[in-house]
Parts: sequence; C-alpha cells; structure tokens
Amino acid sequence: MKLYDYFRSSAAYRVRIALNLKGVAPERAFVHLRRGAQRDADYLDLNPEGLVPLIMTDDGAVLTQSLAIVEWLDETHPAPPLLPGTPVERARVRSLALAIACDIHPLNNLRVLKYLTGTLGATDAARDAWYAHWCEVGLRALETRLAREPATGRFCHGDAPTLADVCLVPQLANARRVDLDLAQFPTLLRIEAACVALAAFAAAAPARQPDAE
Repeated sequence: MKLYDYFRSSAAYRVRIALNLKGVAPERAFVHLRRGAQRDADYLDLNPEGLVPLIMTDDGAVLTQSLAIVEWLDETHPAPPLLPGTPVERARVRSLALAIACDIHPLNNLRVLKYLTGTLGATDAARDAWYAHWCEVGLRALETRLAREPATGRFCHGDAPTLADVCLVPQLANARRVDLDLAQFPTLLRIEAACVALAAFAAAAPARQPDAE
C-alpha cells in the first residue's frame, strides 16, 4: 500500500489518523501542494482531480477522496471499527463527518483560497475573513449538535473514536491557522483533547510528518 500525502492537507491528515488507528503503515510519497506537485503530469495520470490523499492498494487499485479511503480501510481492516454497529448510529457518524468534509472543509481548501486572492483579487485579510467565517458557521452547528445529542460521549459518538473524530481534529487545526476563537466550542475542544491524547492522532499531526516545513 502507498499513500500519497501532504503534511498540511486536512484530508490527508484524516487518512493518516485512520491508518494509525488501524495499525497500518503504508509506503509514503509526498505531493507538495504549495509547489504545484499535484499538477505534475505523472500525478494527474493517477488522480485527475489533482488532490491528496491517494492510496495505491497492494493489488494496484487507486483510491481517492479521504472519506472513501477511510471507509475502505474500515472494511479491509475492521479492528478497531470507525463506524458503529447499527444503521442509525452509522448514519449519525457519517452525518457528522460529512458536515465537516462537505460543508466546512471545501470552503477553506487551498485551491479555493488561491482563487479568491489570485483570480478575484481578494486581499489576504479578506481571504482569511472568508476562511474564518465559514469555519465558524460550520463549527457552531457542529458544537450545537454534539452538545445536545445523547449519543455524544467522550468522542463524537460514544467512547471510542469514529470517522467523525477523524474529520474533526484536522478541521480544528485548520481553524487555528486563521486564529479563529475556538473557546466558543467547548464540546469540540473536549472531544479534540480526548483524541489527541491517543498516539494515533498525535502521530498524524502535520508537524510530525517527514515533509513538514
């Protein structure tokens, strides 16, 4: 198995966490997004989207999109499970994960931010305000849900990490890059603290990756 990765990519961060939780250590290749390596012809042959992460399986299958990769890992390496046992519980966990991966993260993706400044002429301050606004809107809704729903436990769902936690921790790291005040989200911070106390989450942090700058 080979993981195409970039230390600051929150989508790749999700996959690193999941791999660590599963005890899987793939070969690594690094795609430097800020230097445009994702647009190299060889990489685009693998992934026409020009994004990370990408996993090449042992039998040569090419897998993209972080949530699809994490669910594949959960099916092929079932212990510990990242999705709970019942359909309703699994739907809840997927809902929380998708609220981050589909509603929050795309609006503060690197290529979106570069378009704001490079094509639309937004200032760096305006770009960061955009980034912070959409993070705050999404995280506030997530905080409300997790604070009031009885299925929330030590983690987003119960007392073991799930796909939702795999998504939450990288998104909070993103929010800190624009100095978003996270004190307004005490439930998210409590869950994050439980996550990063685990070696699997700590080892996946951007600063601890071989390509970190």
